[in-house]
Amino acid sequence: YATPKAFYEALKEAGGTPGENMTMDNKETTHVTGSKLDISVNWQGAAKAYSFDEVIVDSNGKKLDMRFGGNLTAAEEKKTGCLVCLDSCPVGIVSNATYTYGAVEKRGEVKFKGNASVLPADNTLATVTFKITE
Repeated sequence: YATPKAFYEALKEAGGTPGENMTMDNKETTHVTGSKLDISVNWQGAAKAYSFDEVIVDSNGKKLDMRFGGNLTAAEEKKTGCLVCLDSCPVGIVSNATYTYGAVEKRGEVKFKGNASVLPADNTLATVTFKITE
């Protein structure tokens, strides 16, 4: 578990650059920027560490483009506790540049679900690792 502030600071300490390009006004027309991240998921008994693309299924078949968006001020103001969003989000510390805000819930452009063929049983403790790639 990490707070948005601790997560943000850890990504910066690891050499990440926050995009800081998302606002409440531009959220539905802007793709998040910032350092690109590879995210992997592992758990006891897993065959390997799985990439986010292997554990999350995009209904459009697109790859996730996870970015260090930043947004610490908004995260602290909104107090959502969000760390990772699956569309470009003005509040999440990390979000997916593949889609603009609202693609999932408001406009229904995409649906995400877990890949049951690789994910463990519910309530299995998993480790999520974030690696800065550019």
